[in-house]
Amino acid sequence: MKKNILHTISILTASLLAFALPAAAQQGTSKYIRQGNEQYKKQQYADAEASYKKALERNAKSMEGNFNLGNSLYEQKRYDAARQQYANALKAPTRKENAADAMYNIGNTFMEDKKWEESIATYKKALKANPADEQARYNLAYAQEMLKKQQQNQGGGKDNKEQKDKDKQQKDQQDQQNKDKKDQQDKKDQQQDQKDQKDQQDQQPKPKPSKLSQEEAKRLLQALAQQEKKLQEDKMKKTKGSPVSVEKDW
Repeated sequence: MKKNILHTISILTASLLAFALPAAAQQGTSKYIRQGNEQYKKQQYADAEASYKKALERNAKSMEGNFNLGNSLYEQKRYDAARQQYANALKAPTRKENAADAMYNIGNTFMEDKKWEESIATYKKALKANPADEQARYNLAYAQEMLKKQQQNQGGGKDNKEQKDKDKQQKDQQDQQNKDKKDQQDKKDQQQDQKDQKDQQDQQPKPKPSKLSQEEAKRLLQALAQQEKKLQEDKMKKTKGSPVSVEKDW
């Protein structure tokens, strides 16, 4: 089966699913790998996983066992575990094109987790091992485009935050200016009230200071005293005299 060119899945070729193994020493390993391959083709991925693990119990360094176990885990969306198995396959002696395929599938596990930078680095390694791999080239371009969009979105988020901070700063400045204007107006109003109150006090009639000298005041008091004495004497004159006799009526 040919590898899917889309980034969302990695499928082994039939030849990769049925790697040839050394005959004598690897008979048990080959048996379980073949069994796993049949189960894989039927999309029985959990069963295939169990078979490949049995193969690896007999030969932990099997390139085929690790690679195919990685595929069965990938199909179960267990990408971290699949990535580890592909890495184990790369540690075993292998052909260059098989190493390129392992790198390609590692790139796909990063792609599924939206780890664009890691997938880009891995696809580049796959292309270095196999420059003719168009699927790896396509996925590399896709991952690069997604990374670019991610960075733009993050940049946009940063710009939005900066704009919000700027707007808040401007609002705070405007609020402070409005407060200062209100304080100034309140101060002017208070000063005007004080001025109006003072003006009202100034407009009220005030007693005029006396312009009499001490001698003039003394003479005025003496004159008033004499005038009072004369009034008393006149009053006494009106009450003096003989009483009026009442004539008898007989």
